[in-house]
Amino acid sequence: MNTILVVDDEPAIRRALSVNLEARGFTAICASSGREALALAASHRPELVILDLGLGDIDGIDVIHGLRGWSQVPIVVLSARDNEPQKVLALDAGADDYVSKPFGMDELFARLRAALRRQTAVSETAVVVTDHFTLDLANKTSVRSDGTDCRLTPTEWQIVELMVRNVGKLITQRQVLQTIWNTVAEIDSGLIRVHMAHIRQKLEPEPSRPRYFLTEPRMGYRFSLVD
Repeated sequence: MNTILVVDDEPAIRRALSVNLEARGFTAICASSGREALALAASHRPELVILDLGLGDIDGIDVIHGLRGWSQVPIVVLSARDNEPQKVLALDAGADDYVSKPFGMDELFARLRAALRRQTAVSETAVVVTDHFTLDLANKTSVRSDGTDCRLTPTEWQIVELMVRNVGKLITQRQVLQTIWNTVAEIDSGLIRVHMAHIRQKLEPEPSRPRYFLTEPRMGYRFSLVD
């Protein structure tokens, strides 16, 4: 039985979607705010998220970014924002589909079924805990083991996120350039080394002898949780 997270600040919408989901054999969990949605997604691991963009605390686009920091769960946006720039913004942020309000229930469920069919099972976690730091990929925060915040720049965070989401796997310089800067030629690969040095200074217990953010000579980088 698929669990669907419904995120909408309108009680009537949440109630209508919950009833229709349950009637079609789904399990529905509901959130009325963006922060509640991120917390429920981390604790319940839904198979799909139905997301309104106009939430009371944080914007739905920020919720998409928060989810995509650690999860590939299908996200179907259900929003009254029906202009093309808003749709493009949501899809570029990582949404899988976009349904405008008012909506037909049959069309919505056809979109949900299609998104579920495209889903691939992956190992995901929202929080990565090591002996020396904790990374919250949903809220994009890093905290050292002594409880102090570790401030990463946006680019540093993107590199960390890419490596952590591929723990144990080799990430080539080409992959970093393509993912972070969307290029393989225009940016000197030495810039990656500079950012990696800054990341190690902030997160590694011994930056000169990295334990987590490893360099594979002439190949790329690897995030390791093995001593």
